[in-house]
Amino acid sequence: MNPAEHAGHTPVMQQYLSLKAQHPNELLLFRMGDFYEVFFDDAVKAARLLNITLTKRGESAGTPIPMAGVPYHAVEQYLARLLKLGESVAIAEQVGEVGAAKGPVAREVVRIVTPGTATEESLLNPNRQNLLVACCRERGAFGLAWLELSSGRFSVMQPATEGEWLAELHRLSPTELLAPEGLMLPAGFLPRARPPWHFDSTSAYRLLVEQFATRDLKGFGCEALPCAIAAAGALLQYARETQRGALPHITALRTESADDTLILDGITRRNLEIDESLSGKPQHTLVAVFDTCRTPMGSRLLRSWLARPLRTRAVLQGRQQAVAWLRSDCAYTLLREALEPCSDAERILARVALRSARPRDIAGLASTLAALPSVHAVLDEAPLSLLRALCETMGNHNDTVAWLHSALADELPLLAKDGSVFRSGYDAELDELRNLSENADGYLSDLETRERTRTGIDNLKVGYNRVHGYYIELSRIHAERVPVDYTRRQTLKGAERYITEELKRFEDQVLSARERALAREKQLYEALLDRLLADLPALQDAASALAELDVLACFAERADALDLVAPQLSDAPGLHIVAGRHPVVERHTREPFVANDLLFDDERRLLVITGPNMGGKSTYMRQTSLIALLAHTGACVPADSVRIGPIDRIFTRIGAADDLASGQSTFMVEMSETANILHNASEQSLILMDEIGRGTSTYDGLSLAQACAEWLATRTRAFTLFATHYFELTALAQTLPGVVNVHLDAAEYHGEHGEQLVLLHRVKDGPANRSFGIQVAALAGIPKPLIARARACLEQLERRPVGGAETTPQMALFNAAPAPTEPAPLSESLRQLDSIDPNDMSPRQALDALFELKALRKLER
Repeated sequence: MNPAEHAGHTPVMQQYLSLKAQHPNELLLFRMGDFYEVFFDDAVKAARLLNITLTKRGESAGTPIPMAGVPYHAVEQYLARLLKLGESVAIAEQVGEVGAAKGPVAREVVRIVTPGTATEESLLNPNRQNLLVACCRERGAFGLAWLELSSGRFSVMQPATEGEWLAELHRLSPTELLAPEGLMLPAGFLPRARPPWHFDSTSAYRLLVEQFATRDLKGFGCEALPCAIAAAGALLQYARETQRGALPHITALRTESADDTLILDGITRRNLEIDESLSGKPQHTLVAVFDTCRTPMGSRLLRSWLARPLRTRAVLQGRQQAVAWLRSDCAYTLLREALEPCSDAERILARVALRSARPRDIAGLASTLAALPSVHAVLDEAPLSLLRALCETMGNHNDTVAWLHSALADELPLLAKDGSVFRSGYDAELDELRNLSENADGYLSDLETRERTRTGIDNLKVGYNRVHGYYIELSRIHAERVPVDYTRRQTLKGAERYITEELKRFEDQVLSARERALAREKQLYEALLDRLLADLPALQDAASALAELDVLACFAERADALDLVAPQLSDAPGLHIVAGRHPVVERHTREPFVANDLLFDDERRLLVITGPNMGGKSTYMRQTSLIALLAHTGACVPADSVRIGPIDRIFTRIGAADDLASGQSTFMVEMSETANILHNASEQSLILMDEIGRGTSTYDGLSLAQACAEWLATRTRAFTLFATHYFELTALAQTLPGVVNVHLDAAEYHGEHGEQLVLLHRVKDGPANRSFGIQVAALAGIPKPLIARARACLEQLERRPVGGAETTPQMALFNAAPAPTEPAPLSESLRQLDSIDPNDMSPRQALDALFELKALRKLER
């Protein structure tokens, strides 16, 4: 039912409908006393999503109005559930005083809470970034902007290609995504459509310059990136709309480039299980193994580094040197102890800027700043490197600590409006008002004694409640002895309550003092936030430095705990790993992990990996990629030694599943992933290819697998781990340069229960001599009669003569050693096509060129 269709409502409902009309796409929580209420369709939706009672309030055109509500004191837990479901909520508060004007108390929407703009501690995962992302594309350019409102980190990028653009979107994993209306994105991204004019680069430029109070954007490195600027402007405008105010903690814009990073597309991120496991078990991820950070902001930064491995050697070497120093004499242990008292200062400072910080947030900030001298003490002897730079950035904030400790009480309330935030002695006016309130108990006790003596009634009581105020209570049996100056205030079942002129004067004085004390505390709290805001940039720098120190200390601790080694970053192409290990599998396996070597160089660019199922091929491939990824974060890696040359991207094609939503079969998904690799990989890429071609017929699959391997070996020349069960492909090592066979070893022996298979998980040179598929099936518990039948079928197939009557042309092809496939020479039409630059042509010239190419193609046929 559309609320806009209703007429003749009460003033309160008219007020609700007016606000709802301004926020048609959000659930409107409408404050009414101690509850937030929702009406009409919002009520039906909220009742279903939150499992709360759906009731009714009045009627509209003869139809009851649906209503639901949640208590104001528990609203955050309901907000968290709505945000998790992807809903956005507009919060309407009472902004006027009851009875100040005729009609209902004034209400306004003071804030819009969306999944990507939440900042309250209770609404956020402390260890994960909560990113609001905006994306756009225009005339072949791609723009990205992302903001973590809860910390103020604001970044932009203008990727060069659509592939890089989508890879970055997967890397950012937006909590909420903004896009222009009509922009089509791949499955899995559900953008919030915004009007196209919100992505106007000129308007966006003006908005950003206004936010940062600068003349231009040159200082942020994005002056010449109009598509990135457009995305940033749309994002900033949305953030301002939802927060209903300024965003003073957003003080800078960081420009990132895809060229600085090791690019991983969404499929690769999923297959490597960086922060989400394929099994759904959170402990089976790289983050779970590596995150021992002492602060939430450190954990978030660690995830960010693992999600965005860098190629900038100077940065990586700086981190390696810092980790090496922290490992010396276990300095990281002292640093981690110094970080222990630190709170989530990044998010606290954001709430300070948004004026939503609570008293306990401020206490957490004070304890964080108080820990800085201990951090400095640990790092005083550090060399003049990254650690010293971080110390300088962190600074000292002793004056702020002393001031906050003098201001804040030892026991703080949950909300500032509850009072008792400030310490006695901090403010003379507040102390005086508090004394009036706190001395009430002594006065009331004295009054009670005097009135008992005056009336002769021993059980006379003086008390107070919030509804009726102060009172003198007498049992009804003493009704005849009530003094004439007593005025009845309240009648109870067995007693009467009275007020006197003296008690009334005292009540007015005390209640006034309490109200004025709360008003004074509000003034002091606002002034406290103002003072912190004045020092906000320096405090944000300190928080960022602490987060980075936390990650570096975590890297050092993990290096010692997991027996990791610092990788050598080389300019020579290749990757040499001695005794490499998979950090996640090693942590969770019950048996000793079998370490393995790997060598890539100009003479070894494609390793054809054969061996039995469960033999360790997938583990071997994934550990190689994880070692490369960790090396590009500055962390130590699980191996005895690693030398790694330049790598630009990591690709994986490991397993697949049907994509039913888009109508793609398993094989179609596999081929799409393979096509992406073949189009985008370079000589500096690291590629994992597992079981290409297994989703179709044997000969089609074998043909595709061979063609892919030849392409990667001769055209792409990327460093490729090519796992396969097609033993015919092992012949490629004899004919193609750079192709080498390796296999995962296994042994078969005769035990008391027949033939037994032992998987050794050891990588050896050369091809495997058998697949051991039947033996693995037996290990899995396949019925013995079926295993026997399978062995008989295998023997029959193996007896077929090569090239005989039963040999198909395809079998003959693969029984022969495959010849390398040289790229076909380009035709004249393709040469002309390569020489054309569409950007330098007018529409007429482009049309003429198209007709010429069509005519040339006819002649070539």
